[in-house]
Amino acid sequence: MHVISTQNSIAKRRSVVIVGAGQAGLSVAHELKLQGLKPLVLEKNRVAYAWDQQRWDSFCLVTPNWQCRLPDFPYDGDQPDGFMDKKSIVNYLQRFAQHVNADLREGVAVERLTPIGNGYRLVTSEGVIDAEHVIVATGGYHRPRRHPYAERLPSSLLQIDARSYRNPDALPEGLVLVVGNGQSGSQIAEDLHLAGRSVHLSVGRAPRSPRRYRGKDVVDWLDRMGYYAMPISDHADPRTVRAKTNHYLTGRDGGREIDLRRRAMEGMHLHGRLSSITGDHIGFTNDLAANLDHADAVYCRIRSSIDSWIEKEGIAAPIEQSYSPCWQPPPVDDPGIDLNTQPFAAVIWCTGYRGDFSWIDAPVFDGSGLPAHDRGITQSAGLYFIGLPWLHTWGSGRFCGVADDARYLARVISLRLQRRDASLEKLECTAILGS
Repeated sequence: MHVISTQNSIAKRRSVVIVGAGQAGLSVAHELKLQGLKPLVLEKNRVAYAWDQQRWDSFCLVTPNWQCRLPDFPYDGDQPDGFMDKKSIVNYLQRFAQHVNADLREGVAVERLTPIGNGYRLVTSEGVIDAEHVIVATGGYHRPRRHPYAERLPSSLLQIDARSYRNPDALPEGLVLVVGNGQSGSQIAEDLHLAGRSVHLSVGRAPRSPRRYRGKDVVDWLDRMGYYAMPISDHADPRTVRAKTNHYLTGRDGGREIDLRRRAMEGMHLHGRLSSITGDHIGFTNDLAANLDHADAVYCRIRSSIDSWIEKEGIAAPIEQSYSPCWQPPPVDDPGIDLNTQPFAAVIWCTGYRGDFSWIDAPVFDGSGLPAHDRGITQSAGLYFIGLPWLHTWGSGRFCGVADDARYLARVISLRLQRRDASLEKLECTAILGS
């Protein structure tokens, strides 16, 4: 792996520049090299930084290791049905970077990207680069979202976002409120609960998924059913699909479901969605039962779709009992939390992230700040995106599907460069013949 971060070390003109050295950026660098190209990869931190520094200590993948299929670098460990923990993910990605051996510059931030006559100008922390083609591989989760009422909480109360949470011992002693029950919120609330902390969880409309069903991990079934390879264009409303919250489950302890009803029976305090905050009170909408029922309905639909596929394919698989909820919220209005009688030690905001592409001046956005593209190709010639959620399929932003997107973009760029070279050669010949 070629790593240089000295002042003025970057060549001023490159054919292809990739911004971001996560799994997406490195994957497309690998595929471009197979096309005979030598892209420059710029990474403002270091390889695997987000996995290492923006995940909690007990974090692990929710998809089995066998689904880690970076190009020409599939998972090669001895636990294909296990779930990589944070340390293993970092190691896997760093080894992949060594395998790719791209012209990688760590510690170089791209501050501005602007179209110029024959490409783009990148203003970086180490100088200016002009590039004919630029691939933005920075993902889509840049800035945490917080409820607009967050600023109403007392200044003495610790507030952090999911990416800043590390472990229960790192928080002050006392009650903890987790707001949001998507994958991060549910897993963090469970992490605190299992450590013996008193946890309150604000539950929204996040769906949940089975872990294993009828003898296999559900990911295995859905993979066989072609769900992960389904293009977003096959969905009735692609924009809605991209905005959906991830199903919550966990790869912890060998992989299992997260059943918030069962956690409530064990003492976790569940509330509906956050509705109000004053100086001494936190209020919640009385929708907890409806939100838990919604999550269970999705859970049951996934099982039902697997049942239908098993029957259609004539597969012999063990039968499982129908799901039955083990707990119901009390049929009374949620009184909320009185901060005078129940002082909290911390609030953890697990309310999602938004993309920040404000450093890109090109007119390629849809009005909401998100890139408008067709499988990563924008209307601004030579500007591409990769690694975004549902760029093309469910796996586009994950280890399992980014290779296909990388291969596609690499071929598009290679063909465009070949056509350019052919056009230049034709112009040169015409000039020679006409002289």
